[in-house]
Amino acid sequence: MLPPLRIPIYQPELGGNEKTYVNQCLESTWISSKGEFIDRFQSGFARYIGAPQAIAVSNGTVALHLALAALGLGPGDEVIVPSLTYIAPVNAIRYVGATPVFAEADPTTWQVSPADVTARITPRTKAIIAVHLYGQACDMAALADLARSRGLLLVEDCAEALGTRIGSQHVGTFGDIATFSFFGNKTITTGEGGMVVAGDAALHRLALKLRGQGLADDREYWHDVVGFNFRMTNICAAIGLAQLERADEFLTRKRKLAEAYARGLDGLPLSMHAEVPGTTHSFWMCSVLTDDAGQRDPLRRTMREAGIETRPVFHPVHTMPMYAQGQAGLGVSVALASRGINLPSWPGLGEEGVETVCDVIRGHFTS
Repeated sequence: MLPPLRIPIYQPELGGNEKTYVNQCLESTWISSKGEFIDRFQSGFARYIGAPQAIAVSNGTVALHLALAALGLGPGDEVIVPSLTYIAPVNAIRYVGATPVFAEADPTTWQVSPADVTARITPRTKAIIAVHLYGQACDMAALADLARSRGLLLVEDCAEALGTRIGSQHVGTFGDIATFSFFGNKTITTGEGGMVVAGDAALHRLALKLRGQGLADDREYWHDVVGFNFRMTNICAAIGLAQLERADEFLTRKRKLAEAYARGLDGLPLSMHAEVPGTTHSFWMCSVLTDDAGQRDPLRRTMREAGIETRPVFHPVHTMPMYAQGQAGLGVSVALASRGINLPSWPGLGEEGVETVCDVIRGHFTS
């Protein structure tokens, strides 16, 4: 029997205006996909990341599905995507009937390697998906140059990257279209929810139309394209707006956690997922690599026995049964996945909580 968890990997912080705004929804009776909070959340989010507009949707996976559908991707098209990622962007490629082509990770940043992406382009390649993994930015300058020079679409999966910047520019504003997630373990949450961001006005209008069942603009209950019901509820948007009001606070606290982990784990046989110069790492998850793959699981067991929850770094998607045909290798992605651990990273953990986690890790290696 394992002891109960005393330090979870993540938990949302709901101490702002969430209850006030949700009660306003209930009092107004606008609880479904219409209401003032949807517009307020969409416009506030767009301002926060420096985008002209944004579209709230029901979760981060449908955000990806909607983005790829709006771009017109489908059967016969290849989409290059990192293998070291959560499975959602790969599934979204399959949802639209396109074919995922897996690219290698950079061993230092853990992000998709532009050089490897370049090597995997074929005449059937139509798009690249850049996943900003764990809150660190991809090399968007290289990927954007590559996409422009080859006539490819560029999608940013920013599910884990609210607050991530390259210079002063927020991720999600470099490509043709971008997506965000507001699941319960994200930096800001709506419970379930997501956002689609497209700088081009025509692409934005198409994505907005597809989100709402393909409803025509000029005729009630007339649908002239096949669309989806991917809408966010007003209640979720109310929670999201309250969370957005505290986004900078959450990000500041998460950065302090990462700094405390770096101090507390210094000198041990592991390394932190570090911030790349010229970028702002949002530290959605504070993550480490053990020096050797054989050290990872024993360390996780010790931590769980101490009541501390951890997660393994994502398994490379190309190793999963439904995607394992046709590509092998990708040794960097496999190696990172075998050594990586996500540590407790919620903003309310505080430096005292980090110290407790570090004491357990240090004791494991020195006992």
